[in-house]
Amino acid sequence: MNKFTLILLTGCLLHFSGFSQTQEKLAIAPRENTVKFIRFYPNPATTLINFDFQQGYDRSYSFQIYNFLGKKVYEIKNVSVANQVSLGDFNRGVYIFQLRDKSGKVLESGKFQVSK
Repeated sequence: MNKFTLILLTGCLLHFSGFSQTQEKLAIAPRENTVKFIRFYPNPATTLINFDFQQGYDRSYSFQIYNFLGKKVYEIKNVSVANQVSLGDFNRGVYIFQLRDKSGKVLESGKFQVSK
């Protein structure tokens, strides 16, 4: 292998490795200025899960839980500060929750796991 080919290959490797590091930094950069309304625990859950709404929430918000297929399986209208959901009728799997304002806009969403 001649000197020119070796330099060219080294330059390409350095260029691409620098590019991937930049992409990784962008992919894991935290989102700033996001307000979290919901704290939930335990996760994974077995028999019940708690959803606590932090300051700044409004009682007119609604809270829904969907199974992984997108079917609504639980809903709370006019949420309170602390809510406990019994998981007796939930199958094992991943569920998605959404907090919506009175106009239907999703304010926060997340997922939790039920393991029985």
